[in-house]
Amino acid sequence: MTAPSQQPQIQITQTGDYREGYSNSVQIRVSVWDFLLQFGTMTQTAPDKMNIVNFQGVYLSPQQAKALLNILGQNVSSYERTFGEIKLDPGSAGQLAVQ
Repeated sequence: MTAPSQQPQIQITQTGDYREGYSNSVQIRVSVWDFLLQFGTMTQTAPDKMNIVNFQGVYLSPQQAKALLNILGQNVSSYERTFGEIKLDPGSAGQLAVQ
């Protein structure tokens, strides 16, 4: 019988070029090997025109993408239990785009 494995101790550090930013636009590109999430800011420049400026791309393995899906789902559910349902505006195209 094997002994139960202990969870490893996790130490999180930030690189010298670590930054945080606000994004109201995410585009996703999918390939057989990975997922690319491109984060940017979207502004409406005219009634019929949106402008998106991407500032960061992050590649994820399919396994990390699924783990992100799970943890985001858990956190959105918790947020909605605390603060109420998050309503999405069906007329806001481009907030999340899959390519």
